Amino acid sequence: MVSAVGMTAALGGCGLTGDSDTTTLKLVAADYGDSRANGSQAYWNELAKAYESQHPDTHVEVSVYSWNDVDRKVREMVDAGDPPDMAQIGAYSDYAARGLLYRADDLLSIPVQADFVSQLAAAGQVRGVQYGMPFAASTRVLFYNKALFAKAGATPPKTWDELASAARALKSEGVKYPYALPLGPEEAQAETMQWMLSGGGGYTDTVGTYSVDSPQNVDTFTWLKDDLVGPGLTGPVAPGKLNRADAFAAFTRGDVGMLNGHPSLMKAASAKGVKYGMVPTPGIDGESKNTLGVSDWMTAFKKNGHQDQIGDFLDFVYSDDNVLDFSREYDLLPVTTSASETMSSAAEDKALKPFLDELLLSELYPVGDASWASVSADVKKRIGQTVVSGGSPKAVLTDIQSSAVRADSGS
Repeated sequence: MVSAVGMTAALGGCGLTGDSDTTTLKLVAADYGDSRANGSQAYWNELAKAYESQHPDTHVEVSVYSWNDVDRKVREMVDAGDPPDMAQIGAYSDYAARGLLYRADDLLSIPVQADFVSQLAAAGQVRGVQYGMPFAASTRVLFYNKALFAKAGATPPKTWDELASAARALKSEGVKYPYALPLGPEEAQAETMQWMLSGGGGYTDTVGTYSVDSPQNVDTFTWLKDDLVGPGLTGPVAPGKLNRADAFAAFTRGDVGMLNGHPSLMKAASAKGVKYGMVPTPGIDGESKNTLGVSDWMTAFKKNGHQDQIGDFLDFVYSDDNVLDFSREYDLLPVTTSASETMSSAAEDKALKPFLDELLLSELYPVGDASWASVSADVKKRIGQTVVSGGSPKAVLTDIQSSAVRADSGS
């Protein structure tokens, strides 16, 4: 998910139920806010109100849930035979595989669909057909604490060896987490893929077949185990127990020298007075040629009909002004080319430019594969075992690969 931070309880839908001549569209959406004041319910309320003012025959009823709950909530609705018209969630391929979703080209106007960033549009496809419409995106860069680096006499790294050298210098100055390595169950699949890409690997090979235990991935996690975790350069919490949110919080307290982060960390760090820098992810022999891209998805269910109304509303949602407003409110990357070009040249969006640049080089999770949800859950559960003392990275990765193959054949 783009943001794991959210309000813990569902917020009410917006407006009143329309009259008998009004079509009611039900939307379930995820919360990207970190407080009630900037929760996504307010964003959707305003958007729905603006749309309804131009379309009095359509009422948009929005329910917002935290990231801890939203995917489960939609799954329960679908299983009960009462899906929403639209769901803005973390995955789509399972519903697409079951034939429950509209195709994007059955809904969106040609200019709107053609405007999606190409990498994101491709990731929304199952067998060449787009069902997942990207809604919010982010990439990862390496954040580093400028004050701690200056104290340690370290320079921002471009390679793994330089990263390890900086981590040793930070440790010698008493930094609690020279490099924070969150392989805990919250979002381990992200840190895992970031490191796989930086070592020339990934979850899948060039034809989309799972390759979790590829030689490149084995070498990557062997290096992490022997050169970072073993020498005590990743802090007092075992990587397999360190969650991303906790690593980010430690960075904002000044306890972390460096870590992979997405755009929301900028605001959190600045709010705590942490002076930070950002550089591309270090790779095995230079800057990583690819970085992790993450997208959340808008989906539309066929069960209730309303195809024309859903399409018209989504064309409105994906207008430039609305995409820019959402991206700027939550420090996320726009999912359309036109909005990306606007942000790349706008002074107010200067801080996001490193992430926008990385988006063009990004690779996304294999979200178009219906087995990905199962594989991701397995990674979250087991990847931390690759770097424990006395453990075998190859054995753990091979076990995950075997489970991935079984899940893939079953899907």
